[in-house]
Amino acid sequence: MSSPSIVIIGAGVLGLSTAFELKRRGHVVTVVDPGTANASQVAAGMVAPAMEAAIDDVSADRAALFRAGRDRWPAFAEASGVALARRPAEWRGGDVDAVEARLKRLGFAARRDGDRLITEEDYQIEPEQGLAALRAVLGEAVVVGRATGIAANRGGWSVELDGRSLQASAVVLATGAEAALVGTPVATRRLVDGIQPIRGQIGSAARDLTAHVVRGPGAYVAPMTGGAVIGATMEPGRRDTAPDEAVGERLTQAAWRVLGRPPEPLEIEWRAGVRGASADGLPMAGPAPDGTALYLALAPRRNGWLLGPMVGAVVADAIEGRTPSPEARALDPRRF
Repeated sequence: MSSPSIVIIGAGVLGLSTAFELKRRGHVVTVVDPGTANASQVAAGMVAPAMEAAIDDVSADRAALFRAGRDRWPAFAEASGVALARRPAEWRGGDVDAVEARLKRLGFAARRDGDRLITEEDYQIEPEQGLAALRAVLGEAVVVGRATGIAANRGGWSVELDGRSLQASAVVLATGAEAALVGTPVATRRLVDGIQPIRGQIGSAARDLTAHVVRGPGAYVAPMTGGAVIGATMEPGRRDTAPDEAVGERLTQAAWRVLGRPPEPLEIEWRAGVRGASADGLPMAGPAPDGTALYLALAPRRNGWLLGPMVGAVVADAIEGRTPSPEARALDPRRF
């Protein structure tokens, strides 16, 4: 008789990436998808270690972690069917000299073209295609339902799901910014409930505005099939998801400034999602602090797409009992 599957609760990029990594290593997995929109969909799919490192002015160690996350993507994309776009990313406006200096200090290649700064080190994924590809390769392993609680037992865990129970040899919590499930052990509950919600608003325009990602003060514009996306806000502490008209107008005006073009009439569909952030801005990936066969894949702040394959590998390594990598030590939930 086969052992129970590893149950991943949550179907955003971290949950699906972890499930895919486990499946391709030969594990039986079940992904519990609540069936609602998640923050991975309300995104531009940035796999952008250079620009993200420069914008936040991160340490050299964190920039190296971001670069390592990016470097996992080509093989992961080929294996999973996720389409990975490799095209330039550009910074315009603001203090271009400062952004250039940060990139060079952190070891990222960039070139100047007048008042523009261009790097070839950042990639992009279309979130809808990426999530659909991961779901397709996982197939029947993805079940729709809402997990309401977990309970440890002699065989691992029992996951309560819409009035029925799933038996699991291990559980991975990939529940975004949601509150801890009933039955979550105390120390793990403290970590999960300490995740900061961050509301992000993004707009989809059914019109081509740029051939590659363009960033600048207050906004970015990124190409997407059928048009472009304009984003994005980072509003800590907010969980509401109704689009804000004033925020949309501010982003739109900033986007035109970034593009260096006068405003034009533009139909935009605005969406908002809530992502989670840990205290240090890095995901929590790996063993939970007080649960045998309980693992976390949570709180990537705005770098879920960048770090998805890395998080999946770190969690899979932990489940298999492998020696922790430097990446695993950096993302270990027990660091808090």
